[in-house]
Amino acid sequence: MATPFLSSEEYDERAHQLYNEGQYDEALDVLREGLALYPNAVELHIGVGYAYHAREEFAWARRSFEEALVLDPEHEDALAGLGETLLKFGQQAAALKSFRRTLELGYEDDIELMLQVGRALFREGLIEESREYFDIGARQSPDSAEAVSCIGYAQHRLGEDDAAIATLRRALKIDEDHTEARIYLGNIFYDRGDYEAALYHLDRSAPDDHWDELGIWRLIELKKMVYRLRDSDPELKPWEERLAELAGEPDDIDEMLAEIEARAAESADGEARGQLELFGALLGNLAKNREPAPAEHCVTIDEDKAIEGTWEEILRKMSEARGVAGTGSIKEFMMTEARRGFSLTGYLIPTEDAESFIRGSADAGLLRIVR
Repeated sequence: MATPFLSSEEYDERAHQLYNEGQYDEALDVLREGLALYPNAVELHIGVGYAYHAREEFAWARRSFEEALVLDPEHEDALAGLGETLLKFGQQAAALKSFRRTLELGYEDDIELMLQVGRALFREGLIEESREYFDIGARQSPDSAEAVSCIGYAQHRLGEDDAAIATLRRALKIDEDHTEARIYLGNIFYDRGDYEAALYHLDRSAPDDHWDELGIWRLIELKKMVYRLRDSDPELKPWEERLAELAGEPDDIDEMLAEIEARAAESADGEARGQLELFGALLGNLAKNREPAPAEHCVTIDEDKAIEGTWEEILRKMSEARGVAGTGSIKEFMMTEARRGFSLTGYLIPTEDAESFIRGSADAGLLRIVR
């Protein structure tokens, strides 16, 4: 039931709080209730637009932002919201025009707005364009660690790693607790092979600071490699729990497919055992007279390069093919390749043993198991 004692501002404030808590459906209910009483309240239309955008209902979001702009053609939040939504439809020119309008109206000093626009462009891969807004934000507020670090992110994406490292270090001098910049910096060092620096920065973060699996996965592997921690070490448990949280729970379909796959594997295994028991003696006799058997397994990498042997032999030959044989242990090779594979595919490749690693690499699409 509508509550006429609330002003449009109070409706907007309530919805904003729900939005920040991730309760987008509830926020929409409050905003709709407010609009029933105040149909010309621009802020409520804008709030509806952002709630729809968060729910990825972009057509409805666009309509709400456009309705807000009919009421107030120069409202900066509506212009920014419309620009973000237009990007989702691939209408980059129109989006950039909407963003540019905020500058023409003199909103350069609105740091949050500039960073919002920059991040929206950054997410859609428009890095050069995003950097312009990050630069504006940093000029307006040079002591803002967030604004400075955003420039560093753009520099990294543009291939300017040395500049990115210097910029992110500057951001951390402004605010050493700016964990987003620290995690990003740690990942840059990791990609450059400077594992000591990567561990230094990643290890100064907490599990809840991470909203991406990559940094956590890398930190776990670095801790295992540098501190010689075992997989079951209690120090790794909080990080593994956070990794599981970010990966999410499997849905009903995933569970059903996993169960079918397990049953199929059990059935195939049972049939195989039965065949071996039935023809074991015959196979033994044939083995005495036949030519040497082919290698136990065969995989193909780089499309047409075949490697045969046991799982361990294949792994050793893979390290030779990568040109790293003799530079470290097979375990280190697996960890390095698993990290590279994760960066390319987002798939977490196990490194417990040669077979698990090779099968995981196949699941990630990095090689193919022939037999």
